[in-house]
Amino acid sequence: MSAPTTTAGAEPMTHRRTLEALSGLLLVLFVALLSSTVVSTALPKIIGALNGSQTQYTWVVTATLLTATATTPIWGKLADLFSKKLLIQLAIVVFLLGSIVAGFSQSAGQLIAARAFQGIGVGGLQALVQVAIAAMIPPRERGRYNGYLGGVMALATVGGPLLGGLIVDTSWLGWRWCFFVGVPVAIIALVLLQATLKLPVVRRENVKIDYLGSALIAAGVSVLLIWISFVDNSFDWVSWQTAAMVGGSVILLALAMVVEKRAAEPVVPLAIIRERTTALAILGSLAVGMAMFGGSVFLGQYFQIGRGYTPTEAGLLTIPMMGGVLISSIVAGRLITKSGRIKPYIVFGSIVLVVGFALLGMIDHETSLFLIGGAMFLVGVGVGMTMQNLVLAVQNTVSLKDIGAASSSVAFFRSLGGTIGVSVLGAVLARRVADQMTHDLAAAGVPTSGAGETSNLNLAALPDAIQNIVRAAYGDATGHIFLISAVIAVVGVIAALALKPVTLRTSIDLPDSVRSAAVAADAVDGAPPFDEVNVDDGRERAATGR
Repeated sequence: MSAPTTTAGAEPMTHRRTLEALSGLLLVLFVALLSSTVVSTALPKIIGALNGSQTQYTWVVTATLLTATATTPIWGKLADLFSKKLLIQLAIVVFLLGSIVAGFSQSAGQLIAARAFQGIGVGGLQALVQVAIAAMIPPRERGRYNGYLGGVMALATVGGPLLGGLIVDTSWLGWRWCFFVGVPVAIIALVLLQATLKLPVVRRENVKIDYLGSALIAAGVSVLLIWISFVDNSFDWVSWQTAAMVGGSVILLALAMVVEKRAAEPVVPLAIIRERTTALAILGSLAVGMAMFGGSVFLGQYFQIGRGYTPTEAGLLTIPMMGGVLISSIVAGRLITKSGRIKPYIVFGSIVLVVGFALLGMIDHETSLFLIGGAMFLVGVGVGMTMQNLVLAVQNTVSLKDIGAASSSVAFFRSLGGTIGVSVLGAVLARRVADQMTHDLAAAGVPTSGAGETSNLNLAALPDAIQNIVRAAYGDATGHIFLISAVIAVVGVIAALALKPVTLRTSIDLPDSVRSAAVAADAVDGAPPFDEVNVDDGRERAATGR
């Protein structure tokens, strides 16, 4: 196990110092979110300009999520061993290089490769920002600061699509600036972080990095996601390719579990993820990630391809969802800090998320924008009340020395869920669009090869008759993937209901008595010592054995 970085009695930072340190971290988070949202509304034009396919459209998003997913637990474990500040700065540099290369891409394949490299940095940022915040702020107070996180999320998710739409609609800029625009912001974040973030650095000797476990996890997840992207398109569900990929993924992940169980410094500590709160938070995050990423990533495509709006207009039309994220995260954060209770907000948010996606599942290419806006607002409320609070619930149950591994485990599975969601829903959308277009083209007496070598996403290059068929196909097919998202989100409701009610602790680290009980329990049976400990009275409970 890692050596503790602070004692349970360490004094939390003052509010002013916390806000100063948060300034750089929030800007870092903004940059990471902007890299995805600025592309969302511009992606139809980007893929159209590069003459890419619907599969490549999906993979531009999936590639980033894939590498971010594979590297998130590695970054989180490194945060328990080395300087958190230095690791965040390193992740920013990787992100910067990936952004520059993506901006110079000459084909859809090059763009996918650049986005995959960029995802390595995104994986670090999404894990390390949470870790750094957890090292500064007690869980009870963190609810209030989660409101700031929600505000940044909303700003990036509202401003990103608008900015992306304006960039591609401005002739003297062009789509490449969707990737270049994040470079100066990331540089500013790097400088601000150096000046404001002051975290204690614990230098340890004989540090052991679980390279084998990391490689096996990354390989196992990658093979599985590649199979999800190509099955039922390039090959059948029952085929030797399916057997090879699924079987290989299962073997790799099984070997990873064996390695993690025996490793001195496991990248994903099994003792932590077996703990009830962590396991349920992981299940909930997996469902939220699949529903949120898998559903929302296609909204920009729906508004532009299915409804005929410009990228800028598509960005404006997503404001209701982002407003829901902003309002719910701020309100819920304040209420959680006041009461110390977190489960009611996670349960309510997960239910609202299901309702929002169920309503979006009813849309087609003629649905009222008022209905779509209301449904998106509900989805935003659900995301705002669940995503960050699931991480907070886990952070409340572990000691400071394990905060990196615990936080990154939740982020890992949320990102994994998002990657699977984008891949699966993208494949479903592509199949339904292809089937409907084939049917409608045949009914109109147009050969299915009538578009020639032109991408269906490059509408400007298609005849008017084919444009109308493409728009109707995308508009009608999108509702089906949101309905699937609603079904997936039900799993998050079940996980939220299974959480035990707890009161968030007011100390940065676990009380000494609770941590001592953890060590004793580990020595007895190798299992985590406390399931849902109310850490505010943890000293008394540990002493009495209740």
